[in-house]
Amino acid sequence: MIAAAIPVLSLVLFLLWVNGLPPLISMFCGDRWNRPLDGGKVWRDQQPIFGPHKTIRGIVASLLGGILAAHLLGVSWWVAGLAALLAMSGDLLSSFIKRRRTLKSGTEIVILDQIFESLLPTLFLGAILNLTWGQIAAIQVVFVTIAYWSSRFWQFILNRPPLANYPRQVRSTVRLREWRACHTPLARWQSLFNLSSFLSEQVFLTAVFKMTGLYKKGKRNALKIKVVEKTFCFPTLPDSFDQFRILLLTDLHLDGLGGLTDTLITHIQGLEVDLCLIGGDIRMLTYGPIAPCLRRLRRLLPHVRAKDRLLGVLGNHDCLEMTPDFEEAGLIMLINESWPIDRNGERIWVVGVDDPHFYKTADAQSAFRDVPAQAFTIFLAHSPEAYQQAAQCQAQLYLCGHTHGGQICLPERGPILTNSRAPRFTASGSWQYQNMQGYTSRGAGPSGIPLRFNCPGEIALITLRKG
Repeated sequence: MIAAAIPVLSLVLFLLWVNGLPPLISMFCGDRWNRPLDGGKVWRDQQPIFGPHKTIRGIVASLLGGILAAHLLGVSWWVAGLAALLAMSGDLLSSFIKRRRTLKSGTEIVILDQIFESLLPTLFLGAILNLTWGQIAAIQVVFVTIAYWSSRFWQFILNRPPLANYPRQVRSTVRLREWRACHTPLARWQSLFNLSSFLSEQVFLTAVFKMTGLYKKGKRNALKIKVVEKTFCFPTLPDSFDQFRILLLTDLHLDGLGGLTDTLITHIQGLEVDLCLIGGDIRMLTYGPIAPCLRRLRRLLPHVRAKDRLLGVLGNHDCLEMTPDFEEAGLIMLINESWPIDRNGERIWVVGVDDPHFYKTADAQSAFRDVPAQAFTIFLAHSPEAYQQAAQCQAQLYLCGHTHGGQICLPERGPILTNSRAPRFTASGSWQYQNMQGYTSRGAGPSGIPLRFNCPGEIALITLRKG
């Protein structure tokens, strides 16, 4: 009985593998190399032959995957490759039938979506492996059942709708990353879904600094936060906003270092400003529970003395699901949105975009949709990686963080790593790109490991001047 079940299970795994590779490759590659197999042509009924989701890339991925999995079936590479091509032929047949019924690409039909992509390769391999008709039937039942429910689960995880009125386009890769980072029922297992981050930061780097005896010194350094004052001059700044003061807090990582929240309160409670901007990354890790950082945020924000609103953006450590809690704490989140600030009949705009770094969902065009032409705008992003988008939209001042100034820097030589795809001149402090001025804060808290060397944390106090 067990011996008869082994080829059934092996073949089911093989079929799940070769049929799952095309959507998996599509998720990671996006629009790259996604040439449709039918070249975009239509059939005699003026409908697509297969549709845009059936690509040459997917066929090649399945073929190579089948060849690599030949050992699973104990057959030669060409047999496994041919079986993978038959699976893709069955998938194309299902798509062809659905197109003739004028169904849109991606429409799900139970049984039709699964039967041909499993039946054709199973009949071929059944002849090679001498499978009985009972085994062939069992393979179909098991595969169709698993494929259907795994597809439903996949669609739920990746395509479930975001929060109501959430102004951004949500891709499947974004939803997968957010699920890994913020799915509450997985909280105790999230380190397994983020194993590389856990091992590199919490295990390897921590061990290295402890063995060198620098760990305690690095933690002390991380609590030595400085208030950095910067002044930016603009000829187009409205007169009413001359001497306008902005408190920029970014990369707080409040739950990552004991005493950090109290240190921040000590520094900011005596500062009177017009506006407070928070540049994202409230949480320490990119995964795990969100309650600890929220508790500390609720302690911190009441000490901010700002005449206008507290505005913020999401960072790569923050999740969409945190947004209601941030706003309940008094922080208005700008997610590809803008916010006007009025003074004596004059107005400037704060434009905030979603995370440009990890989720890659910054959309400057959407964020500027309500901003009048020639208006003075302050562009707030988590990282400097949206600087070109901001300049194209004619922002005057770009404020961000994310890089931590390197966090661990060499004396006189600057940061070892910036963790940013933007040019190195945007890694820390003041910079300029075309007609736009920019400032990248070193951030208040440390990231990954609670250490800093030659790069103190900062609270930025920015003054706008007319001139």
